[in-house]
Amino acid sequence: MQPQIVLLKEGTDTSQGKPQLVSNINACQSIVDAVRTTLGPRGMDKLIVDAHGKATISNDGATIMKLLDIVHPAAKTLVDIAKSQDAEVGDGTTSVVLLAGEFLKQVKPFVEDGVHPRIVIKAIRKALQLCMDKINEMAVHIEKQSKTEQRALLEKCAATAMSSKLIHQQKDFFAKMVVDAVLSLDELLPLNMIGIKKVTGGSLEESQLVSGVAFKKTFSYAGFEMAPKGYENCKIALLNIELELKAERDNAEIRVDNVKEYQKVVDAEWQILYNKLAKIHESGANVVLSKLPIGDVATQYFADRNIFCAGRVPEEDLKRTMKACGGAVMTTANDISPNVLGLCERFAERQVGGERFNLFQGCPNAKTSTLILRGGAEQFLEETERSLHDAIMIVRRTIKHDSVVAGGGAIEMELSKVLRDYSRTIAGKEQLLIAAIAKGLEIIPRQLCDNAGFDATNILNKLRQKHAQGGKWYGVDITKEDIADNYEQCVWEPSIIKINALSAAAEAACMILSVDETIRSPKAGEAPMAGAPMGRGMGRPM
Repeated sequence: MQPQIVLLKEGTDTSQGKPQLVSNINACQSIVDAVRTTLGPRGMDKLIVDAHGKATISNDGATIMKLLDIVHPAAKTLVDIAKSQDAEVGDGTTSVVLLAGEFLKQVKPFVEDGVHPRIVIKAIRKALQLCMDKINEMAVHIEKQSKTEQRALLEKCAATAMSSKLIHQQKDFFAKMVVDAVLSLDELLPLNMIGIKKVTGGSLEESQLVSGVAFKKTFSYAGFEMAPKGYENCKIALLNIELELKAERDNAEIRVDNVKEYQKVVDAEWQILYNKLAKIHESGANVVLSKLPIGDVATQYFADRNIFCAGRVPEEDLKRTMKACGGAVMTTANDISPNVLGLCERFAERQVGGERFNLFQGCPNAKTSTLILRGGAEQFLEETERSLHDAIMIVRRTIKHDSVVAGGGAIEMELSKVLRDYSRTIAGKEQLLIAAIAKGLEIIPRQLCDNAGFDATNILNKLRQKHAQGGKWYGVDITKEDIADNYEQCVWEPSIIKINALSAAAEAACMILSVDETIRSPKAGEAPMAGAPMGRGMGRPM
């Protein structure tokens, strides 16, 4: 009767060995099932309601994965790869989750039959290497050609990225906008220099691209109606100063023994404010933007002198205005000189839907642009914003890495064929495993067919035949329920999407396969107290 050795704190949950691995794979499967139907042009959207009752309708794999509150530790890996794909490339977030899940599903029978996970991992790594080599060899490099040709290529990639989103009917309209917006940036292509403003109401076609900065009319006091609503060649003062009377009696204690002295205090306050305003006026600025509030006295003062002012401008808008129009954000009114003022050719205040927008156009160093989106419901606008974000990311990536491959499952079928051919040339367990991974790659075209309601088996058979005969760009044609040469159909994606998606999916699969034990410590405060009536005793079931 040896005493039992207690190694881990009571309440710790451990599970190990083969059953543990299989259960991890099953957990990943259920996540894949959650996003499986969103893939492709005929993909469905998901409606997710969070704890606060806010509803989100989305087709973007990463958005859905972020909103699902996933607690299973192994399944969280899939959320991470979706996020990394979103951050690195912007699109292909659903594909990466599908691929990882399918790789695991295909090797699950081998694991159950007792193949050591290390052998499986080695095979996946080998297969990944072959895929990378093949993609790099197949990718079509677009030489830096004339602007018009490069533009056409970018528009095709943007349209492909949007074809699976809610706004696919207007994809040509938006592809032009997105390409214009990205091409207006400087070489580093900073994402935060493209502002996206959403105004409910109107139709999607009324969305517009402002080459420059646009933001909503900010909070304003009496007197702003008299301020002019448009300028040619205006000078812009960007401030971080509060221009309103502060009631100093709340902040300080002053002892006065007669009214005159009190009057002096009040006069001093007004004087300080007027001095600031006079200095701003002297600088020659005719548009004043401030991050802090501009009070009614100041608004009136500026209006009398034909100056437009706006206070409480959000910081990002102020920064973008500074980038576009030059100048600097001042924190004091004392040294405002002409060289810290921004310049722009036209400033106007326009009505957009129910909102008034301040538009700055014709900026000298306009390396920024603003998309003003219109649309019916709020959820619809948010989803449009997410779709445009994906398209913007794709265009940025295509400018940097100018090689493309055909989408629509074409590249996956070709890689699948390469792996299948390779598997026949080797002996040992790897032969079966690499063939299984080759089968796993077919999930993308298969799912595209399933989501569109086609007969997947039939179309995949046709595709296998075509690829065996050397038609390497053949993929699913959603519109005709058939197969087509997707390179000629202009269904193009940057090859970096596929490279990133495959390597992330393979890494995630290897990581999940290499775990053989999960130890979960009890949360603080959950450990049963000694002698508590509901404590879990030694033999008592959970």
